[in-house]
Amino acid sequence: MTFTPWIRNGIAALVGSLVLAAAAQAGAPQVKTQAPGFYRMMLGDIEITALNDGTLDLQPKQLLTNTTPQEVGKLLGKGFEKDVVQTSVDGYLVNTGSKLVLVDTGAGSLFGPTLGSLVANLKAAGYQPEQVDEIYITHMHGDHVGGLVADGKLVFPNAIVRADQHDADFWLSKENLDKAPEKMKGFFQGAQASLNPYVAAGKFKPFDGEVELVPGVRAIAARGHTPGHSIYAVESKGSKLVLWGDLMHVAAVQFPQPQVTIAFDTDSKSAAIQRKKAYAEAAKEGYLVAAAHLPFPGIGHIRAEGRGYVWIPVDYQQIR
Repeated sequence: MTFTPWIRNGIAALVGSLVLAAAAQAGAPQVKTQAPGFYRMMLGDIEITALNDGTLDLQPKQLLTNTTPQEVGKLLGKGFEKDVVQTSVDGYLVNTGSKLVLVDTGAGSLFGPTLGSLVANLKAAGYQPEQVDEIYITHMHGDHVGGLVADGKLVFPNAIVRADQHDADFWLSKENLDKAPEKMKGFFQGAQASLNPYVAAGKFKPFDGEVELVPGVRAIAARGHTPGHSIYAVESKGSKLVLWGDLMHVAAVQFPQPQVTIAFDTDSKSAAIQRKKAYAEAAKEGYLVAAAHLPFPGIGHIRAEGRGYVWIPVDYQQIR
């Protein structure tokens, strides 16, 4: 049988498409899992390892205050974000050489299946929970303390847990839990379920305000988001990193407009003052900062621009 050239070409194209289709079907399936969530860098002689606990969905138009939904939407669009922002929850492991310190522990089982990966990522980064000497809590919201326990047992059995006394007095009070509005009771219950096992074991040692906790790591009061919200400054060989905790939540909005607050603030006016102070100092002095809800690994610099600020994440680096 003789085929005209255009028929031969058509048959060749059809055969080629069938081969490609067969190859596509024979290929490996899509994996659809993320790589381990840790990032490591050196700060002078201190090793910093960012640990991702997962992500949660925030709806900034509904949650942000001292602004309008229209303004929030405009800033989200400018930052290529949508109305629902998939927001990182990050903790930071600080190895001073003499102490292994974890700053915040993620949500554990308190917030559902998209969170609770901090311990797995700690292990992927080469450490074990039993090796952690001290845990510094920025504040006692569930996504920062939930990882302390699993099934009521200490996840970090050899660690001393430290947080500001003002947060302990507020969140660990049964009286405050009993009188809290129904929608707020979960905040108290999560804090108490997470911290009370350490209190009972004699492993909770609160502090008050600014204090050096171990050489190279200092707590600084930044009260407002919660009554005892603290940030932590890590310094070595002239380099500095300040761990901001929840001084800010939505980068696309709160860097250009630091006055914007969030519904989770216990005292939104004080929270805004602390944020503006921290932004101005970091921009002026040029040190590194990290925050729990910045896109992972959440470490970088900020630069003043007009009345607001611009976030500049660190470049990926090899450890040398």
